[in-house]
Amino acid sequence: MRAGAGRVCEHAGVGSRGFGLWRCVALAGALSVGCGGPACGSAGGAAGAGSARGATGASAAEEAALRARLEAAWRAKGAGYEPRTRHRNADGSPKYTNRLILEASPYLLQHAHNPVDWFPWGEEAFARARATGKPVFLSVGYSTCHWCHVMEEESFEDEEIARFLNEHFVAIKVDREERADVDSVYMTALLSFTGGGGWPMSVWLTAEREPFFAGTYFPPRDGVRGARHGFLTVLREMAKEHEADPAAVRRDAKGFAERMRKLAAAAPAGELPGASAIGGAVSAAARRFDAVNGGMQGAPKFPSSFPVRLLLRHGRRAGDALSLRMAVKTLDAMRAGGIRDQLGGGFHRYATDAGWRVPHFEKMLYDNALLAVAYLEAAQATGEGRFAETARETLDYMLRELRGAEGVFFSATDADSLAPSGKREEGWFFTWTPAEMAAVLEGDAEVAAPAFFGVTSAGQVDGRSVLASARTAAEVGSELGWEAARVERAVEEARRAMLAARAKRAAPLRDEKAIVAWNALAVSALARAAIVLGEARYAEAATKAAGVLAAEVRADRALPHAYVGGKGVGRGFVDDHAALALALMDVFELTAEAAWLRDAVRLMERVESGFADGVNGGYFLTAEGAEALILRDKPADDGPIPSGNSMAAMAWARLAVLTGEDRYRARAETTLRAFATPLERRAGALEAMLWAVDFATDAAKEIVIVVPDAASGATAGAGGATAGGATAGAGGATGAMRAGARGMLGVLGRTFVPSSVLVVATEAELAGEVGKVAPWTREKIAKGGRVTAYVCERGACKLPVTEPEELAKVLAEVKAY
Repeated sequence: MRAGAGRVCEHAGVGSRGFGLWRCVALAGALSVGCGGPACGSAGGAAGAGSARGATGASAAEEAALRARLEAAWRAKGAGYEPRTRHRNADGSPKYTNRLILEASPYLLQHAHNPVDWFPWGEEAFARARATGKPVFLSVGYSTCHWCHVMEEESFEDEEIARFLNEHFVAIKVDREERADVDSVYMTALLSFTGGGGWPMSVWLTAEREPFFAGTYFPPRDGVRGARHGFLTVLREMAKEHEADPAAVRRDAKGFAERMRKLAAAAPAGELPGASAIGGAVSAAARRFDAVNGGMQGAPKFPSSFPVRLLLRHGRRAGDALSLRMAVKTLDAMRAGGIRDQLGGGFHRYATDAGWRVPHFEKMLYDNALLAVAYLEAAQATGEGRFAETARETLDYMLRELRGAEGVFFSATDADSLAPSGKREEGWFFTWTPAEMAAVLEGDAEVAAPAFFGVTSAGQVDGRSVLASARTAAEVGSELGWEAARVERAVEEARRAMLAARAKRAAPLRDEKAIVAWNALAVSALARAAIVLGEARYAEAATKAAGVLAAEVRADRALPHAYVGGKGVGRGFVDDHAALALALMDVFELTAEAAWLRDAVRLMERVESGFADGVNGGYFLTAEGAEALILRDKPADDGPIPSGNSMAAMAWARLAVLTGEDRYRARAETTLRAFATPLERRAGALEAMLWAVDFATDAAKEIVIVVPDAASGATAGAGGATAGGATAGAGGATGAMRAGARGMLGVLGRTFVPSSVLVVATEAELAGEVGKVAPWTREKIAKGGRVTAYVCERGACKLPVTEPEELAKVLAEVKAY
């Protein structure tokens, strides 16, 4: 189970949640195929025979046709297919197969052999509910969620619970990562009912899709995990309530849905938010700051729940040492904690404790992409190499373990992994015992590593230890009578040996769904790293992934929400469009290839034409013409990733500077005004939008580095050079990062200037395609045939400089709040 915006709710009770609603609805028998013959079992009993429609609302002919489709889909999986269920026939085939076998979502396929008669979200399920007069049970989760797996194993694989669920409810399973619109609407309902949110999300709906009760994870039966009411009891009580007065349930649900719509209605636009909104968010963060452990006070601890990147910006412009200290403390605590994979790099989703030590072990692409940028910015803001190294390790993890053959990135790896016992156990892959370490280490490594990583016989998870940088090398060395350097060598030796041994374990499952918005975040992180760290592989990875994601835009086709098996799935949401636009701007800054900026403009024009709230400003989650849900959500909070509106505000603000188009600046301001009220009342919930406020209120620096045309042939690698002197590598990154610009780019790489745009190009490129898309770069020349940097603000330029030290002085100038 996980929660957005840093909140977790394990709802294990039953009762009214403020609207007098404690009710339920129902459905009929499960279909079952896949046993190789007509005698397949069914948790819900056999479907009605003959031509009459039985309790399922389907005729015998319809059910027979469905059985044939499901069996064909199961057989098409091939001999290597391993059904995820404990219910097997003698020949090993699954005892149950439901409609989810027809879906592409990895999460839905995990549930395809539950005895629950699952439907995917769609009209078929709601038509069945209307035909039978029964309501809907909606379960929302995702493939790498530990508590989703727990509820599956305890309840959805339980034949008694499945039988009752099938007899009294139409059961729908939704992948929240695939249907973010459905998840968002019913998460709003869940928050209203319980005051907290999380996954798995359990919601009861009428056939009109209106909710009347909601919770998160439910233990299967009374008393399990200390719950007074288990899932089966909740189902029974709700069924009883509905059967007693279904009209009252529908009436109450309709009233609740109407209240949801009113609450979701946008507030009128207000004044353009300014520095006071940023100051309010920083003050709130200071009040919640955990001075001992970093981050927000208490537990659980989510990386996204504390505004590190906003604090870095505030520290820069306000000269606020406290903001910088809070950010540094938090980043140091996370990199030292068990939330970070101390062997393989990358971060787990969140920590269950206040000290960042014991995580839930899923790893999400978006967390790692966003944290990589946070550590890059901290490296620039502080000059501390440890932050750059953490960013590098995080990006290398993404490239090694999440990247597919086409160059795009998969969404996540699971919290659970297969232990030697044959059972899936949370975190087994990542945790260690002293004996396991002793078996793979020798010499100094065997002595120093357990103390450094904090491995003990007691451990933190069922007798197993979560690795953390529990103590510094100097502290361990003092205990052992060694120099710190000896400890460091021993720890590095241990890391290599333990990582090699870990690679032989059964790895957590990977969700091989490539979500556009999350991939865009990864592209942005890689492009920024190519400039800050000066490493060619990051430039190459960024441009390759961007090429795949931008292909639909260049072909003038609709942007999908995700790719599964190389095929586009679903319709892109506003965050897919805005995140990709931002990523393509980053690639334009990396390469100076005009096509990337044109693609970004095209994407944002689609945002304006397809998603805009023409009355109050801002953007809806779904495009015009998308499936109509009970309300059309307009995201007003940043969750684990920035909201579509936060990213749209930043995209318009950056486009305005990159292109010089005032209409884009006006759209940025309109978007920010649309959220003036929430920014005033709860600015901390819109941290990423405050990045846009910071950008809009700053004197954004327009940086052009001009390389003499005569020097353009002296390229590094395949034509590009990045900060730090490394090459930007092959293909698409050749146009921008010229070898002669290394010194200037080195200054950019080590200077924190978040309110800026960058173009690095030859005089000929500025006079050609680059100058067409970014007219403000035209007529800038290489003075005296030397690499020349121009820094401008709103078109007013400082004197051009030809020495890196001079550029550093200009970039150090800060416009205070």
